[in-house]
Amino acid sequence: MDAFYASVEQRDRPELRGLPVVVCKKSPRAVVTAASYEARPFGVRSAMPAMRAAKLCPNAVFVDPDFARYKAVSAQIREIFFRYTPHVEPLSLDEAYLDVTHPLIASPSATATAAAIRGEIRDTTGLTASAGIAPNKFLAKIASDWRKPDGQFVIKPHQVDRFLHDLDVAKIPGVGRVMRAKLADMGLHTMGELRALSPDVLVERFGRWGQRLAELARGIDERPVKTHRAAAQISAEDTLSADEVLADLAPHIQRMADKTWAAYQRKADRVARTVVLKLKTADFQILTRSYTPPVPPASCAELHEIALALRWRVELPVSTRYRLVGVGLSGFVDEAPDMQQTALF
Repeated sequence: MDAFYASVEQRDRPELRGLPVVVCKKSPRAVVTAASYEARPFGVRSAMPAMRAAKLCPNAVFVDPDFARYKAVSAQIREIFFRYTPHVEPLSLDEAYLDVTHPLIASPSATATAAAIRGEIRDTTGLTASAGIAPNKFLAKIASDWRKPDGQFVIKPHQVDRFLHDLDVAKIPGVGRVMRAKLADMGLHTMGELRALSPDVLVERFGRWGQRLAELARGIDERPVKTHRAAAQISAEDTLSADEVLADLAPHIQRMADKTWAAYQRKADRVARTVVLKLKTADFQILTRSYTPPVPPASCAELHEIALALRWRVELPVSTRYRLVGVGLSGFVDEAPDMQQTALF
């Protein structure tokens, strides 16, 4: 979907149409949830601090997010997907992979199917969507951003090598600022340069991730569309009203652990083995610390204890101040024979 949350607001509030809209909680310490296309030329992007967004775009209209409304629209869109294929893998409220190899409608091509889906979304919801059509998930994801908003882009099998050759390595999922710098140190800036390097060199340097880099640089991605995505992590996080030092974060950690445990009881059908603590410093450095105990946490009190203990694995100076705290559960596994379900609740 194109600028989904902001587009829903503009659809439902005509006075916002044509204006730079920023979906964000009304707090000087909040971060941008979504920005309309009118706000983006000013440099406003999601996950940006609200105060920076306000400086970049003084005329922006800030709107509180309404996730219940966004979820309702998302449900409408998914109903449309399932009219065309049963093979739908949602990634978020506004994004999904669809395998349309064998569509439920008469269609001459995946390109035509994508156009039909986009048209029905527009007719049903009044919103626009963009699509990427390609032989695999990695390429389709890249292609979906190519003609935004309200467009679609096709990468045919014989076009893959040419399409990827000059593409920045940052387009690879998982290649962030740190990994991009490591690749740059090796003289690798584009997919073509990455592809020209022996996969053995990448494996020696980065292990299994190196093998994955070599495959993606060649357009190889064998992941199927999964109609059921098991939870990778259940978590809760909050931006504090004022920056605090590590020693004072206990109440906030416990509060986030309470929310996470409640969601775990409500949502999870598998056992979480790993506890994750997330912190963001006042200068926006993100830290995560995790621990997998011999026996999975069986109560909220145990989650409190582990999450609080993870604080002391942070090696920054004690004077460092933090603006965000999060607690998560991950490492989900099917219930082992010696794990009694009743012990979890």
